[in-house]
Amino acid sequence: MEKLEKLLNGYQIYQDTERFQFGIDAVLLADFASGGRAGDGGKSSIKAGEKVIDLGTGTGIIPLLMAGRLSSKTSGLCEPAFTGLEVQKDSADMAARSVALNSLEGQIKIINGDLKDAEKLFARHSFNAVTCNPPYMIDAHGAGNELDALTIARHEVLCTLEDVVAAADFLLATHGRFFMIHRPFRLPEIFSALEKHKMEMKRMRLVMPFADKEPNLVLIEARKNAKRRLTVEPPLIVRNDDGEYSVEVQNIYNR
Repeated sequence: MEKLEKLLNGYQIYQDTERFQFGIDAVLLADFASGGRAGDGGKSSIKAGEKVIDLGTGTGIIPLLMAGRLSSKTSGLCEPAFTGLEVQKDSADMAARSVALNSLEGQIKIINGDLKDAEKLFARHSFNAVTCNPPYMIDAHGAGNELDALTIARHEVLCTLEDVVAAADFLLATHGRFFMIHRPFRLPEIFSALEKHKMEMKRMRLVMPFADKEPNLVLIEARKNAKRRLTVEPPLIVRNDDGEYSVEVQNIYNR
């Protein structure tokens, strides 16, 4: 069932309750890529004139959030600063309608396509930054037999971690930035894939559901053809002991 949800930045987004809906991971990634708590003093935020592509954009939540955070830097450009690439036609359609509803056609462009076809869809080195909230699970074990929208969003059935990093490698200009959120248990594979494609992990932040719990998410920033130097930022605690969002998470939602 389709519904219209209002975001705290004032924009609205179409979602389908029977398909994958965005969660806190998308919100955290959009903030991280927009310069939230950048270890280099905010230099990771998108600058005026830069182009950003979100791989597997779903219903367009990450471009919508980033446009809200960076509208003063991206409005009035000759072409959209943000591109959302989505393989599922229904999701891409909802994303495009959300962009139009918020009158953001000048800032965001939605394309229905497969990230594995990046070389056919875009020119090499044509983006300054790539964001991605990819499927976390290695296969579809336990996901049922049907290749439905939820399975595609959560499991590596249509694309793998290697596919995502390879696409980012092709799309990024030299020293371009790749922002991704993933599961900490996949970090060895992430490091390996980045090294293969000549991208260096520059910034990492673990996300913990509670202060006394094991991290269940990791935010990363990698840069293409960069020197080796990794900044590990203090962990982000999502909830207080009483189950309420921490002050930092509340601030992220309200940015």
